[in-house]
Amino acid sequence: MRATDMIDKKRHGGEHTREELEAFIGGYVAGEVPDYQVAAWLMAVVFRGMTVRETAELTAVMAHSGDLLDLSGLPHTVDKHSTGGVGDKTSLVLAPLLAAAGAVVAKMSGRGLGHTGGTIDKLESIPGFRTDLSERDFYRQAETVGVVITGQSKELAPADGLLYALRDATATVQSLPLIAASIMSKKLAGGARTIVLDVKVGSGAFMKTPAEARELARTMLGIGERANRNVRALLSDMSEPLGRAVGNALEVDEAVRCLQGEGPEDLQALCLALAEAGLAAAGLDASRAALQELISSGRAFATFEAWVRAQGGDVSQLGHLERAPDRHTLRAPRSGYVARLEALEVGQAVKVLGGGRSRKGDAIDPGVGVVLHAKVGDEVAAGDALATLYHRGGRGFEEALARLEGAFTLADEAAAAPELVLETLA
Repeated sequence: MRATDMIDKKRHGGEHTREELEAFIGGYVAGEVPDYQVAAWLMAVVFRGMTVRETAELTAVMAHSGDLLDLSGLPHTVDKHSTGGVGDKTSLVLAPLLAAAGAVVAKMSGRGLGHTGGTIDKLESIPGFRTDLSERDFYRQAETVGVVITGQSKELAPADGLLYALRDATATVQSLPLIAASIMSKKLAGGARTIVLDVKVGSGAFMKTPAEARELARTMLGIGERANRNVRALLSDMSEPLGRAVGNALEVDEAVRCLQGEGPEDLQALCLALAEAGLAAAGLDASRAALQELISSGRAFATFEAWVRAQGGDVSQLGHLERAPDRHTLRAPRSGYVARLEALEVGQAVKVLGGGRSRKGDAIDPGVGVVLHAKVGDEVAAGDALATLYHRGGRGFEEALARLEGAFTLADEAAAAPELVLETLA
């Protein structure tokens, strides 16, 4: 089928076959189908949508457009994906917790693009931590430690990278089938048998309403079922940041405290809920009591230390990583209660300080960020600390402070803290 026939078929609401999608997407990856024709097809998808079968076929084609990670020799492989949030350091807690419970977390991950760095960027704030393991070392560590996360050395789902860049440039990002295919193509290529999806909801997330998030989650569950994977999805709140630390080194330190049983309640609660879902889907003991015992006994943190040590990280620095030397405390202008704390504004504040990227290749400053001292529902008196900004020589400080000031709304009456886990789907 010619590219123009693909465009015309979708423009009239037609349903593509697997063979048509393979030829079209394969031609695009090979450079045989030009951007402008793919852009026209993407816009047709935005307006006409895709069936469940069609979305699953597109996802499979995208997953098979490059390398596939073979984890078949490892037991109980579990992968986790978050649709993106502010202060989201759950992978740092969840991976060793799952491994301590008998699962294997072995994944290759790209770098972050946005408010803060991705998991790889956070891990690289640990002195000596290596993310460039050989394939042999990758599999050996998965077998011996139970957790390994490295930079992406294989070309996983290259079709997704090409399509996402084009969607971003042509206002075709907001299409549920295209979003679901983008996420799940990388998960399928990653090889894990069990996939846990943390679908964020709220002002700091891509999905603003529970209905939108639920529809995306159900679409991804359907894709996973057709690909014979065990998939679970949680809808979680992202109207305010997760935990109290936002920024790469700060988030690693908070993850360490969580694994030691001392982290913020919301972070620990979400990690336990995600672990329960993943372990149950993988056929392992998923009781809350068992998971809490892994934390209280120190086994989960010991697994984290073993993971960091195996990848060259200095475990003696865990819990007190280097922070940017300059700091400023934002104080409450009056007494009252925190009624709103806009996650997106906090994330943007950290980004302008140097903690995130605007373009691939931008350097990240691991030591900058924000620590929140008050969140929604907390009572504060005039002059109480709301947040501390860690900056380096004033870079981005004025804009970051303005954004942080705008993130907080104080009121005379107490507001209820947002519900963290809204729904679990299987």
